[in-house]
Parts: sequence; C-alpha cells; structure tokens
Amino acid sequence: MRVAMLGYQTWGHRTLQALLDSTHDVVGVVTHPASDHAYERIWGDSVEQLARQHGIPVHLARRPDDDLVARLTAWQPDIAVANNWRTWLPPEVYDLPPHGTLNLHDSLLPAFTGFSPVPWALISGAEDVGITAHRMDGGLDTGDIAAQRAVPVGPRSTGTELVRATIDLIPEVLLDALARIEAGTVEWRAQDLDQRTFFHRRTERDSLIDWTWPAADLDRLVRAMSDPYPSAYTFHRGERLEVIEAHISAFRYGGTPGRIFIREGDGMAIVAGGDAHRGGNRALVIDRVRTPDGTEHAASAYFPVGGGYLSREP
Repeated sequence: MRVAMLGYQTWGHRTLQALLDSTHDVVGVVTHPASDHAYERIWGDSVEQLARQHGIPVHLARRPDDDLVARLTAWQPDIAVANNWRTWLPPEVYDLPPHGTLNLHDSLLPAFTGFSPVPWALISGAEDVGITAHRMDGGLDTGDIAAQRAVPVGPRSTGTELVRATIDLIPEVLLDALARIEAGTVEWRAQDLDQRTFFHRRTERDSLIDWTWPAADLDRLVRAMSDPYPSAYTFHRGERLEVIEAHISAFRYGGTPGRIFIREGDGMAIVAGGDAHRGGNRALVIDRVRTPDGTEHAASAYFPVGGGYLSREP
C-alpha cells in the first residue's frame, strides 16, 4: 500500500524503518521540528533524517495546518500511519486516506491513554505494558483496535527497559495490522471506554518523591525514572538529591515519613507511608544517589549514619 507516515522521536523512527523494510511504499513523512523539552530529547532518533536519507518527501509541522492537508492530498496515500504525533489531528487529516489513519500507541488501550504511558504504567503497578494499533478517530487514543501485543512487567523492571521492549514490538504490531487491513480481513475491536485511564504529560515535578507514598509505590517510581529519564528526587539539607537505585526493605519501620532511619544491608532505610506512625510499613531502602554536581554515591557513603529527614522542599 501507499503509506504516509506521521511520527516523531524514536517511536516514529522505528515505525518509519519498519515501513521502509516492508513491501509498502512510503510516499511521504510528516514530523515535528526538534524540541528542547527534556522528555523529547531522551528518545531523540530523527524521523526527518531517516526520511531524507531515503529520499522521502518530508513536511515539518508543529500542528496540522492547510499545508499539511495539501501535502497529504498530493501524496495520495492508501493509508496513513501515526506514531508519537504530539498534537490532535482533525478528521480532514486522519480520514483523508481511503483506509484512514492507523495510530500506534505504547500501551494496552484503553488503559494508559495519553502521555508517557510506560512510566505511568510502571508507577501505577500495571502487570504488563504493550503496543496497540488502532484506527484514529476524533478522541485521543479512543479508536477501534486492530492489533495489540503485551510485555510483562517484571519485579525489577525499569522504565527504560520497558520502553525499549515496547519499541521493539512496533514492526510486528504495525505490519500485522497493515497486512490484515490490505487483505480486508482485519476485525476492528471497539474499546471499552468505561475502562479507559487517561494520564497527563510528565514534568519534572512528577518525579519529586512523596514520602507518604507506600514503599512499593516509591520503589516503582524510582525504577520508572531510570536513566536517561529525569530521576526521582528528594531534598536533603536544602540540596536536591536524585535517588537512582532503591528497593523495598526486608523489615518494617515506624515513625515519620521521610525519616532517614537506619542502615539495612548496604542501603539506608527511609520511613515511608502516610500511616508509618502505626509501625506496620516497609521502608524504601536507598542504594545509590546522585548529587547536583552529577556525582553518584553509594548510600552507605552518602548517609554514614541515620538521622534527619528527606523532604519535598529544599
């Protein structure tokens, strides 16, 4: 089929590469200009560069406009494929090709609609993550589903590992859906939107540790914000402190959330949970931290003894 591709960052790059490696004809690419946003620099493989290397026409746009509609019309695609297109698309774009637009979203829809679905899924305690190919409609990630694949979340999975695993699913999910659409055998499955969960774009504040969370939730937050994501962080003696490795304590600790309590193994146990005063909670054991100068420290070196507090304010 003649395919127009709309995408950005590594997700769009992998999608375009899968199309280039297939029997489909990529007739044009639409992508966003490069951005300085922290989350957009992390997975920064260039869709524009890959397209130009293969002599494919490229249209740069921050959001849909009349020029974009004109370019799509001129390319005459049978179908459009979108992955990590960052703004809402109107029906004059997504309904323009005869087969409409197939959107790839890195969650198991209808769960984790919206932004940063893999980190949010890990933080939320989801058992698996994945990729969904669905037909674009007037909602955000609400269209009928053509194909899905899942990746289990392991007990020590990190956000980085899970993002890479879902990106690796893109060729399989995309080409399976396109093959069945082209053959006329696709069975579109409507989403149960009563089960939809919708998450906002992550910002730096979303990585600020709240010590009233249970230790299991904090452990997942630290793992979700694994390098190269902006790390989970807290404040200690007025200094920002990134927590880059941690785990749940073997023992239960009581007291005030955020209290730097006692060594457990090679780490430092931090009291956690809003009801920690009852004495029934696990602590978050910090294993490694990073100070503002970029230096990493073992917790045993950074916290030579217990005492004091970690907090949400400098």
